[in-house]
Amino acid sequence: MTEPATKTVRPDMAFLLSHPAHWIALGGGSGLSPYAPGTVGTLVAIPLHMILIGWLDAAAVLAVAGALFLIGCWASARTAIDLGEVDHGGINIDEIAAFLAVLAIAPDGWLWQAFAFGVFRFFDIVKPPPIRFFERSIPGGFGVMFDDLLAAGYTLLVLVITYRVLA
Repeated sequence: MTEPATKTVRPDMAFLLSHPAHWIALGGGSGLSPYAPGTVGTLVAIPLHMILIGWLDAAAVLAVAGALFLIGCWASARTAIDLGEVDHGGINIDEIAAFLAVLAIAPDGWLWQAFAFGVFRFFDIVKPPPIRFFERSIPGGFGVMFDDLLAAGYTLLVLVITYRVLA
């Protein structure tokens, strides 16, 4: 794969539609949000989960999240090259796939989903150890995706502890 361009490109609708990888990496357009595209991408996972859970069980939804992770590795790598920035803020398939995995495992109910959303965003933004280390150490599309997978893992740990305390 080639190196990213030297000048960062600001994605727009034409960029989004110019390659399937762009559409995937930018969350179907949610990454074009001028404000908090990562948060918008995380929000995209909620209706996606609602649609999928109507047809699939939780294990199958988790498998879909895994497939999105793998596809996201490719799409993020390709889009990063075209944008000229390794982890451009508009690339939010990482948040979508990771939070979809959280929702597949989280307890049912909108309060649990809202709590999970807040906890996931906290870990994704703050990037406590070792998340920041891996974000900086792993190159390419896998690196873009992996730090959000770790944030999802931290989120699930907090959910389990909270659920056990409240149960």
